Amino acid sequence: MWLQDLWFVLVAVLFVGYFILDGFDYGVGILHPFINRTDLQKRASLSAIAPVWAANEVWLVAAGGALFAAFPQWYATMFSGFYLALTLVLLGLIVRGVGIEYRSQDRSPRWRSLWDWLIFSGSLVITLIWGMAFANLIRGVPINAHKVYVGNFGTLFNGFALWGGLTFILLFVLHSAGYLAIKGDAGARKTGKALEGKMLWPTVLVMGVWFVWMDRLPASNGHVGVWTIGLQVVSLMALLLAWIATYVTRSKLAFFLNSASVAAMTVSLFTVLFPRVMVSSLNPLWNLTVSNASATTYTLQIMSVTAVILLPIILGYQTWIYWTFRKPVNDKELEY
Repeated sequence: MWLQDLWFVLVAVLFVGYFILDGFDYGVGILHPFINRTDLQKRASLSAIAPVWAANEVWLVAAGGALFAAFPQWYATMFSGFYLALTLVLLGLIVRGVGIEYRSQDRSPRWRSLWDWLIFSGSLVITLIWGMAFANLIRGVPINAHKVYVGNFGTLFNGFALWGGLTFILLFVLHSAGYLAIKGDAGARKTGKALEGKMLWPTVLVMGVWFVWMDRLPASNGHVGVWTIGLQVVSLMALLLAWIATYVTRSKLAFFLNSASVAAMTVSLFTVLFPRVMVSSLNPLWNLTVSNASATTYTLQIMSVTAVILLPIILGYQTWIYWTFRKPVNDKELEY
């Protein structure tokens, strides 16, 4: 049992890393066509994430691999039930990745404009769907006694899920503004600071409503405790403190506080779920839990040994990447 709980925690940790690191990537992509007027500004904005965006997605690969190996039934039910939604995530990842790499390979304004909007579209779709996916995991989806999803793509569209998608979008955009405030060129740093001030209150309001809504869901009854509420409060307070840090020109501190908000929000989602991993809206007895969705003990033991070896390597690689590219973008060094 403790191995099952441990791997539930590890999956949560991997998603925390993914949302913190790729969250600002997606936010930069969403903001890209709107905050940058000139081509040089757009180049500078993308250059801020160019060295790290691919490395950040390692966390998604690791999270998907952990789900597949540690909780095969969770993986099977979610990926088959959310098949079209997750296909859109995959397409979004492809489009934005190709866009970041290909945009500046041609001087044509039409070519660059096309990729600008594809980067935006891919980033927006990914963020929206992840918010909707986690909202539906908590709210509940139609799963029958055989652990099979019996809904359709339209089932995933409901008020709570759409509000969750909006929460993710606003939070990631705010997070990206904090990132640009420390990693962008001179113009992007100024824009990022100004945007943080403007985005704070809408983000806090939308996230606060989502938290209250989440805690009052029928599926959350008996699963919202001190830890969940505490993490939700921490997430909101971190945003407020980040706003103060921005106001006193402590941009790095503001970015880390935004990261803490993303982390607390993500962990709170997992605390609402536990010990479930997917909630059945048809019958609580048909919920997928850490017990009935996990792999065998032997598999979890092997995975635990593997994680002890590989996780430090991932952390070391990420640390090296961020240290190597720690300096802000210098637009004078950009090449066309």
